[in-house]
Amino acid sequence: MKTTKTVLKEIPVQEAVGLRLAHDLTQIIPGQFKGRLFKKGHIVTESDIPKLLDIGKEHIYILELGERELHEDDAAARLAAALGGDGLTATEPHEGKVAIKSALQSPALAQIDAELVHEINALGEIALATVRTNTVVQAGGQLAATRVIPLVVPEAKVEQAEAAAARYRELHDGRGPLRLKPLRRHRIGLLTTGGEVFSGRIQDKFGPAVRRIVESLGSEVAEQRFAPDDRQTIVKEIHYLLAQRYDMILVTGGMSVDPDDRTPGAIQAAGADIVSYGTPMLPGSMLLVGYISGVPVMGLPGCVMHDPYTSFDVLLPRILAGDTITKADIVHMGYGGLHVR
Repeated sequence: MKTTKTVLKEIPVQEAVGLRLAHDLTQIIPGQFKGRLFKKGHIVTESDIPKLLDIGKEHIYILELGERELHEDDAAARLAAALGGDGLTATEPHEGKVAIKSALQSPALAQIDAELVHEINALGEIALATVRTNTVVQAGGQLAATRVIPLVVPEAKVEQAEAAAARYRELHDGRGPLRLKPLRRHRIGLLTTGGEVFSGRIQDKFGPAVRRIVESLGSEVAEQRFAPDDRQTIVKEIHYLLAQRYDMILVTGGMSVDPDDRTPGAIQAAGADIVSYGTPMLPGSMLLVGYISGVPVMGLPGCVMHDPYTSFDVLLPRILAGDTITKADIVHMGYGGLHVR
């Protein structure tokens, strides 16, 4: 019969079979090894007894759980199971922690319900840490972790979290609060504008930067074209790339408000419905997003060449995941949108 409260007991090792260790046990072999032999929470077996005696443990402390109480590892594992779903995998519990990772073989977009994360963390004694929604998670990468703060937690706490996750699934057609949205491989047409590059006076640095970003997300720049700072030529080149049936068109150069920067006007003249020219994010405020007959078209500011994280890095993965960018998406980029080096 279980006690009402968890207790620590010191007992002979021979009587510890089937019981749970209350703390880590270390083994030291001079000159060869020093480290954990058994971890906290390990359930003792018959074969463990000689090993325990070898490290001088004739008596050990075991953990006797109270009624309706859970060990930290068991609680963390249950919480991770309640939150997980297709495309996700969980690590073995360790010190009350379980990592939730991508089981996919390619990058994906994390889909996290922030309100449920807040609800679970408001329960106290159990914790859920996640990346922000729409964060790119690489193959095998981590998007969340569960953690139980004390060694033992009331089972009711975990049941409340499980119930919250179950309610979320009921309201969202069985989808879990932690999900991954795979990125579809896109063939992209790239147009680099600017007389200085078109004439060969300076080396193109936009192309390599864009390729690196695109390829890191599992897509490819299928073709790169060049155009001078001439509106009609830029329009013609955009129409050429559209005729190749590329999944997306990226246009670089000439994106500022200087009188001789022709790219934004050329994208609109090519037939684009402009969602936004400008974003409330730094770096990357001069980015343009639009669509021509459903094909995404983006005008990229110069910071994409040299800054490690820009508005392009925020919006490109969402488009690759199949999202249609709206004006509201752009507006919301301002909060948390300042990235300084």
